[in-house]
Amino acid sequence: MTRKTETDHQSGPSIPSRRAFFGKTAAVAAGSTALLAALNDGAKADGDPIPVGQAAPLTDFAAADGIEFKNGLTLACEEINAAGGILGRPVEPYFEDTKQMGDATNVQAVQRLIDRHSVHAILNGYNIGSGAAIQEPVADAGIIYVHYDTTIGHNNLIKSNPDRYFGSFQGDPPEYWYGPGFLKFVQGLEQSGQYKRTNNKMAVILSAGVYAANIANAVKDTAKDYGWEISLFETVNVPISEWGPVLAKIRQDPPSVICITHFLPADLAQFCVQFAPNPTPSLVYMQYGPSVPAFREIGKEATNGILYATVVGCLQDEIGTAFEKRYKAKFGANAGHNSGAQSYDGAMVWATAAALAGGSGEPGNDAQNRKVAARMRSLIWRGVTGTTRFDPEGQSAYTYPTQTNDSSLGMPHQFLQIQDYTKGPGLIAPEPYATAKFAMPPWIK
Repeated sequence: MTRKTETDHQSGPSIPSRRAFFGKTAAVAAGSTALLAALNDGAKADGDPIPVGQAAPLTDFAAADGIEFKNGLTLACEEINAAGGILGRPVEPYFEDTKQMGDATNVQAVQRLIDRHSVHAILNGYNIGSGAAIQEPVADAGIIYVHYDTTIGHNNLIKSNPDRYFGSFQGDPPEYWYGPGFLKFVQGLEQSGQYKRTNNKMAVILSAGVYAANIANAVKDTAKDYGWEISLFETVNVPISEWGPVLAKIRQDPPSVICITHFLPADLAQFCVQFAPNPTPSLVYMQYGPSVPAFREIGKEATNGILYATVVGCLQDEIGTAFEKRYKAKFGANAGHNSGAQSYDGAMVWATAAALAGGSGEPGNDAQNRKVAARMRSLIWRGVTGTTRFDPEGQSAYTYPTQTNDSSLGMPHQFLQIQDYTKGPGLIAPEPYATAKFAMPPWIK
């Protein structure tokens, strides 16, 4: 059966000639909407809106991030429309709350976006869960899905049936790379003389979720290659506000490094507050949560010296700082632009690919969306979080420097340190993105 699609009668200009295209794209490498504007060839975004959706935790324990995911997509849509939309058609966002982010709740939210609003794409931040559930209604609808769940489960699902899951993309690297990336980072501190371990012991603290467990297991499985002994491997229930039992074990057998792979900011801030009165001489590394302003607001002085990492975050370079300025001008001085950067970059990658493909497709129009997906796989996009280049097998972003040693071909695995809680963190690795030097935590004399 032949289906008449929206693309068959899509309004807007045709793609400009090769000469016109290349004559107008000098700023593409700067991660702006210049490429999109060139493809629009001066068109204004005044056609029928293209609905796009986001399923995010707008309430409950991860709402601090969920609100920023919403903000990031909102800003991206405004800037896409200012550049002429997608071939003259504006994009219009719709949002559904995933609350506590169980697989069933996540799928229901996505299904509402498809059924009620006929969205052409789902452009998420992260949702806790298996990382392999939302892809099912997306595949059934034949639309595009970009998310930042940061899970190897996504890669494994795509590899299992690439034809069915053609439209699902993970905008950052999977969490597996946090493990070897962290160990390599500590090795670099030692080799450069910035840090000397007091012993070979490393404590690993994780929560029960797949994300935290995968990272913790990657650290445990490769620690011996870097000369580390895992002296404590402790799982905590979340959300957690009382860290006393865990801290008692750490203080009984002080490790040189404490690696916490749980990631909720309020929980991690409470660890700092309860660790500070009687600290061990240990480097403290945390996962993602310290990038959210609420972490510093809760932990205050106790957060000074904390190390953390993210495989996706707004860079502190010309592109990233310009985004931060625009973001905070719109959403407030305390807005969490690092979280918002995820859905922002994801939306930009999708919109650019859709324009290059001649337009996006509504649910059921998988023929057009396969063209969009093909363009996404071929793009090397320099956005506010660095370079997005998709691994063709797992359809997640390559990571730099652990997976590729070319900074122009992978998203930087950023290591940051809070040195003054009243200010933003310092990006201490990797080169060439670093803007600050590692400082020994104040509790280590």
